[in-house]
Amino acid sequence: MATQGERRARTRQALLDAAAELFAERGVEGASVDAIAEKADRTSGALYDHFGSKDGLLFALLEGWVDDVAAVTGAELSTATTLDERMAVMWRNVADPVAGEGRWIALEHELWSYATRNEEAGRYLARRYRAIWDQVSDGVAEWVDGVPDVGPALIGLLLGLEMMRRVDPDAVTDELAIAALTGVVTGARTNRGAPTP
Repeated sequence: MATQGERRARTRQALLDAAAELFAERGVEGASVDAIAEKADRTSGALYDHFGSKDGLLFALLEGWVDDVAAVTGAELSTATTLDERMAVMWRNVADPVAGEGRWIALEHELWSYATRNEEAGRYLARRYRAIWDQVSDGVAEWVDGVPDVGPALIGLLLGLEMMRRVDPDAVTDELAIAALTGVVTGARTNRGAPTP
């Protein structure tokens, strides 16, 4: 017999799985609380109990995927030795992420669009991106001396390149993406007057 904790964990996971599927199919606004609960074979009350709201469910879903991708990215970055290798790690983990069954980045784009219309989602996304920008900027500063905070530019370029690749896979090759990302770092360094690596 399952314990209460095990049942709660199964309910939570069922709601996350249902939300992932429905958000991908219908978008955040098109996936109702009732539809998510029904898909998970749970009640809407269970969704509110576990996540507080549909937005809370969305944020929990993305946080889990982002944490998984961050762990893989961090491990791969620890073995990379050149700037190109590091940019390749970042690109690979956005273009073909290990988490979210290919839905993570699509949901990331959906969240961005939703955040432009929803104040709470906008605040959440701004906090999340600031933390990611800081992590990326700190990492780049460890790899290359004399580079200003480039986190916003790198993350913006990563997401934009991935979006273009989704629209036309042949338009953005891995080589082009890595060169563009490396160019942000070396260009920022050059603009500060430091020699390029």
